[in-house]
Amino acid sequence: MRCMVIVKADKDSEAGVMPDTALLEAMGKYNEELVKAGVMLAGDGLKPSSSGARVRFDGKQRTVIDGPFAEAKELVAGFWLWQVKSLAEAVEWLKRAPFDGGTEVEIRPLYEVEDFGAEFTPELREQEDRLRAQIDNRH
Repeated sequence: MRCMVIVKADKDSEAGVMPDTALLEAMGKYNEELVKAGVMLAGDGLKPSSSGARVRFDGKQRTVIDGPFAEAKELVAGFWLWQVKSLAEAVEWLKRAPFDGGTEVEIRPLYEVEDFGAEFTPELREQEDRLRAQIDNRH
């Protein structure tokens, strides 16, 4: 099972406060453990929402909304993509993360091809496989 581990933003991450050396070292060690165990597929921190934009879709109309965005607790400050056997395994890995101070982290499983059922036709599966291969070849 693949899952996204979503680190929620807080007032410090939204203010662009960078982690101190101790946290960066602890996070580096934790990420090394994830990689060695074959769990971590990707992961990064995100700049504050003031650096971003949103696009609202309403029919054919597109509205661009520049950051910052309200409600830091609803924003994402960083993420991992993990490959685990179960949600329970992801939870156990996450419990080992070097967070404190009320950090909130969410784990969400990704949809897999088999989740889409018959609507995901053989042609669509072929397209998906082709696109994934192209992405893999670029990295």
